[in-house]
Amino acid sequence: MFEPRLAIASLSGESDAEWARAAAPQVGCAFLGGIALDSATRDAAREMVDRDRTEFLPDDPIAFIDEQLTALDDIDVRAGFNVRSATLEPIAKAAETCAHHDAILEINAHCRQDEMCAAGAGQSLLRDGDRLCEQVATAADAGADVSVKVRTEVAGVDLPALAERLADAGADALHVDAMDSEPVVREVAEAAPDAFLVANNGVRDRATAHEYLDYGADAVSVGRPSDNPTVLRRVRSAVEEWFAETGETDAEVSTDA
Repeated sequence: MFEPRLAIASLSGESDAEWARAAAPQVGCAFLGGIALDSATRDAAREMVDRDRTEFLPDDPIAFIDEQLTALDDIDVRAGFNVRSATLEPIAKAAETCAHHDAILEINAHCRQDEMCAAGAGQSLLRDGDRLCEQVATAADAGADVSVKVRTEVAGVDLPALAERLADAGADALHVDAMDSEPVVREVAEAAPDAFLVANNGVRDRATAHEYLDYGADAVSVGRPSDNPTVLRRVRSAVEEWFAETGETDAEVSTDA
């Protein structure tokens, strides 16, 4: 799906094309966003801004996605766009736009902010697998490669079982925020072996990167320190070292990372 097997993860209101370009020398993928697509999630985002959270709130979210992805067309990094929606039509439009740029459409089933969950998006989708699978199928039918951003430690959610359903619905990738339950990565990998698994949370160095890869992740992603080139160089080196030692990919090992 991307090489090197290091991504940077979306940070709402912060992860834009400029952010992705800055990280481009070290990463294989940049997930922009997240962005609210429909009226319910945009209202939720405005409420979140009112309490001092950062959010992307352009007049036209689909045009914004297109503009941001266009700004990355000339660099050798696979782009993705993390989106939040309670309805299907804007998911399809966003997926069409991503497909046009060979970008990944990432459905956000991860945001735990109360406003977004009340709007029917984010983490609330983890507890409503039927709706989440419907969003995945809608994005896949629109022609995009589809990732789903999920998190562990959500009460009442059997994440490995849900991961299998998501893969069956058309998810090409699962982006797992492991929280403090890193071994769940192995369970998800075993439940959905055909999905490209990106592990996230606390990835900072060789030890954390190798832990997730040992659990069966295909790649890792960096969140908060994604604007720190020292961290990105260190993690990329660790990822390439792991794959070189295990021989599990043909990724070329870079000596200048």
